[in-house]
Amino acid sequence: MKVKDKEFEIYLSAEEINQRNSRLGEDITRDYEGKELVVLGILNGSFVFMADLCRYINLPLSATFIKVSSYSGTESTGNVRSILGLEEKIEGKNVLIVEDIVDTGISMDYLLKALSELNPAKLSIVTLLHKPDAFQFNYTLDYVGFEIPNKFVVGYGLDYDGLGRNLPDIYQLSTP
Repeated sequence: MKVKDKEFEIYLSAEEINQRNSRLGEDITRDYEGKELVVLGILNGSFVFMADLCRYINLPLSATFIKVSSYSGTESTGNVRSILGLEEKIEGKNVLIVEDIVDTGISMDYLLKALSELNPAKLSIVTLLHKPDAFQFNYTLDYVGFEIPNKFVVGYGLDYDGLGRNLPDIYQLSTP
């Protein structure tokens, strides 16, 4: 699979992703039974994962988005830019942050600090993908879809310079 100027190979199929989303939804439903949930997606990458995951969460929930970024091309810049802010009040609410991928953890660390200042009842994190070898922090990822090696991935909402988000599978960068 070629995206822009790079070659990628299949890593996770749409079927594997769907099965894992179902299990994550069951876990979240169980853990928040009897409670309302604010599902907070991190744009742009989480939009596909969040839409699919929400269909598996059997709870009253509201959905909203915020945009933060630390990537340029295939590398993290190490600097977080808050681009689109949260308009909903989350004080006293159970908030589930939905991220497509947590690698270095820089963006999520920034976001956790910013959201904690808004006094939610509880902040939890669900990420479809986690790169433990790249992770630089010690906060808890409450729900993890898949742990993956420290390779660049594209598809299922994840992009390479804006392209590839529409692919139903997840592809990793091919090694020459």
